Amino acid sequence: MKLAVSNIAWSPQDRLAAYDILHQHSITGLEIAPGLFLSGADDPFAPDATTLAQAKKEIAASDLQLVSMQSLLFGVQGAALFEGPEALSQLKKGMIRAIDLAEQLGIENLVFGSPQQRNIPAGMTAQDATALAVEVFTALGDRAAAAGTKIAMEFNPAAYGTNFLTHAEQAIAFVAQVDHPAVTLNFDIGAMYMNEAFENIDTLIPGAISQISHVHISAPFLASAPANNADIARVLRLLRKANYAHWTSIEMKAPEGGLVELETYVARLATQARKLEGQGS
Repeated sequence: MKLAVSNIAWSPQDRLAAYDILHQHSITGLEIAPGLFLSGADDPFAPDATTLAQAKKEIAASDLQLVSMQSLLFGVQGAALFEGPEALSQLKKGMIRAIDLAEQLGIENLVFGSPQQRNIPAGMTAQDATALAVEVFTALGDRAAAAGTKIAMEFNPAAYGTNFLTHAEQAIAFVAQVDHPAVTLNFDIGAMYMNEAFENIDTLIPGAISQISHVHISAPFLASAPANNADIARVLRLLRKANYAHWTSIEMKAPEGGLVELETYVARLATQARKLEGQGS
């Protein structure tokens, strides 16, 4: 099982201690929000050589590798998928910027969430929105494939401020419609809870396994995760049974308990993964 943690779970000044926690629990993957990982750069999506070299040196010291990127449109003003040509142009530029950084860093997965940038406005039908999104992400998929990465579409619940791809089934259907090897699915456990659909994972994960390029172990509104040992064991067991070969990443905001609380949840995921390995199934 390839385990990772997103760096949104700690502040930049705590990064070295956080890396040490991951290393102690044999977590080898690091998912990044560039604005946090390269916080010392004037532009984290176009980092200077010194900042980039230092960031790489720090993770190498803890045997970590960069496996996924999120917060792809950080700092991009006026970007939106369905708000007209100018807003769409800003979104495309922002995504290309993220793809280029992923190529530079050797990151294989880009999580496209950005719920408020993909809200369907009044007056646009769902069919027209989907057709436009298919066109946009087919082209972005070409760019991602050339850069050696993938765009993983994340279903975001309506509570996050969107009305496009709010449920797993919708995101699965969208990825199938795009039908591009570099446009995949990010399977988010927190969203399954928020949609009151967690019980559907037994069919959804095996059915969509060929589309899934990344999994977020998360809780509603990015609370600390994994919150439930039985649930995380169930998720990991399903992934293993389906021969899932990609990364499974904790996604949580920095907890009130700081690094002590972070370690509790990192240990919880690592322990459940070890138990599964010990069971041999």
